[in-house]
Amino acid sequence: MPHIIVEYTNNIKKEANIPVLLEKIHEVIISKSPLFPIGGLRSRAIELQDYRVADGKEDDAFVHVTLKIGAGRSEQDKKSTCDELFEVIKEHFAELFAKRYLAISMELVEFSEAGTYKHNNIHKRFK
Repeated sequence: MPHIIVEYTNNIKKEANIPVLLEKIHEVIISKSPLFPIGGLRSRAIELQDYRVADGKEDDAFVHVTLKIGAGRSEQDKKSTCDELFEVIKEHFAELFAKRYLAISMELVEFSEAGTYKHNNIHKRFK
């Protein structure tokens, strides 16, 4: 961990530049090393085909980012990471946000290590 999941409505696909967003997100998380192990970092984006936003009468769009991490980091570390990450996400979409209706949100999900199973040899490369 951490894992990042970006869900976005398909009506912004052309302008969203999701691969660049994922790069920016990785840069933030990697800059926090060793707080988050680089070998456990994964991200994926899910383009949403079926969705409804607000009253459904406009071509509204949304982006929702979920950051999943293992337990054990301080509240201050979690807050500073999330604050920085959300600023990067808002900045990435600033131009699009100025042109159309767009909801941007992010949540942190913290897992208990007792509830996760992992098998990963990528960590060796970063030691």
